[in-house]
Amino acid sequence: MRKTLLMLLLCWCGASAADKPNIVLILADDLGYGDVGAYGGTSIQTPNIDSLASDGIRLTQFYSSGNVCTPSRAGLLTGRYPIRTGLADRTVGVGDTRGLKPRETTVAEVLRMQGYATALVGKWHLGDRPEFHPSEHGFDEFFGVIHSNDVPDQPLVRGKSIVHEKIDAQALATQIIDESIAFIESQRAQPFFLFVSSTAPHKPLLPTAEFAGTSNAGAYGDVVEELDRGVGRIMEALERTGRRENTLVMFTSDNGPFPQGSTGGLRGHKGTGWEGGYRVPFIAYWPTEIPANGVSDAMAMNIDLFPTLLHVAGAKQALSADVDGKNIFPVLAGEQQSPHDVLYFFNNERIAALRTRKWRLMLSDYPPWRDAQPIRFEGNRHLYTLLYDMEAAPDQQYDLSRDYPRQKKLLEHYLDMGRKELESLSTRPDDTQFGDDYKG
Repeated sequence: MRKTLLMLLLCWCGASAADKPNIVLILADDLGYGDVGAYGGTSIQTPNIDSLASDGIRLTQFYSSGNVCTPSRAGLLTGRYPIRTGLADRTVGVGDTRGLKPRETTVAEVLRMQGYATALVGKWHLGDRPEFHPSEHGFDEFFGVIHSNDVPDQPLVRGKSIVHEKIDAQALATQIIDESIAFIESQRAQPFFLFVSSTAPHKPLLPTAEFAGTSNAGAYGDVVEELDRGVGRIMEALERTGRRENTLVMFTSDNGPFPQGSTGGLRGHKGTGWEGGYRVPFIAYWPTEIPANGVSDAMAMNIDLFPTLLHVAGAKQALSADVDGKNIFPVLAGEQQSPHDVLYFFNNERIAALRTRKWRLMLSDYPPWRDAQPIRFEGNRHLYTLLYDMEAAPDQQYDLSRDYPRQKKLLEHYLDMGRKELESLSTRPDDTQFGDDYKG
């Protein structure tokens, strides 16, 4: 029912398909915030990604909606906190009964209604049952893998057909770029939305011979440099086909890095509730609409891509109240103000932290001082709230709860609101995973 109602609220804006820009979204897998030169990385050379940043805009406080793969991808495609889709709890595995349900409306479906050809090339990771397939969620074409690339003996798929019974994990990243370029070159009559869902630098780290040993960051860095070359090849294809000027290209990551990769000095990593598990690079390039050399510290999240891309495509929409994302195109065009007052960060089905523009409230089982009062009891542990000033000290080393009680009270009010609206949707009654354990 939800999908039907949302679709009825969308209407054609009056612009012809020929006037609409192409959209290319490149999503890295487990790439760290500090792994890219444009974000201060020095051990890995990323000239093509850096060029996108210098010719467009980079956001310095952009977040994934999950600290592992499945929740983040669900949030990106639907514009909704993953708990609303039932996919906040860990990642979807082989034979899992969970997946992106048919009732969910994705950005690909809405763009297809606006006259776009749509393709997903790369990793899906949102369920392997037929009703969860990318083709059931707005993608005209699919090439890649249903699961994460570290799942052994899974097939390489085109559409719903098996191309090879077993993937070649080392060749997969190159195959994804090759297929992405083939899709770009095949498009003639209509605008397109290409979602390049890379499997790099997710483990296993298997750079090809051309890139093995090229970085100063081991096999991880080699794989990232190979990914960067793939970004360059996609941009060359857009140039070669005359599409570069009228294409919005975005580059980001699905979550922070596993215990390799750089968070740029942020605390934590993938699978934790700390900042390093969620903050990711985000770069947008569109030479006719986005000024070059842009940098914005406006707070945003990948759930914002749904309403933003609808705006870019010219769709006039009245989105339902449970679409949590906001249109951030004004930010990309140079406006500094975030459309969000607060963003929530989930560790599985519990809010692990939340952000306002200056402050971050973190839930922890470690009391900040001896007589601290827990905010709630979770499983067999007390949970406390810690307050961090993200402008002055983004490394989250010192709790400031004692010094800023008014600010902490406001953020705890936001926490109560989020728990009532969002945690009430939990599928499991208890979740104690608030620590630093890496979940793969």
